[in-house]
Amino acid sequence: VQLQASGGGLVQTGGSANLSCAAPGDTLNSYTVGWFRQAPGKEREGISCISRNDGSTVYAEDVKGRFTISRDALKNTVYLQMNSLTAEDTAVYYCAADPRFYCTVVLGKLIYQTFTSWGQGTQVTVSS
Repeated sequence: VQLQASGGGLVQTGGSANLSCAAPGDTLNSYTVGWFRQAPGKEREGISCISRNDGSTVYAEDVKGRFTISRDALKNTVYLQMNSLTAEDTAVYYCAADPRFYCTVVLGKLIYQTFTSWGQGTQVTVSS
């Protein structure tokens, strides 16, 4: 499945952004979808996931309470609403699709190895 991530840009500290992940010509509803991010000099981090099976969600500790992942089945799109953004959230954000039924968490972290399709990434820069 080909994924298209969008919605990034320049955001002020404390502001919000809403990222979208679409799969034109395919059915994103058939996949578990995750959001990952990678900041310069840092490893890729799994930040949120929504399962294919029952819509259950997973969040990394540093985004819990600030980020919300959701799926619009009719629009075939998964969103990541990000609030209370800080400079630490500056990164390239990627959405990815996993054909498994549930999000895979190992030692408390969402892993990326089960995701088989990746979008191109969208830059989010948080600045004061």
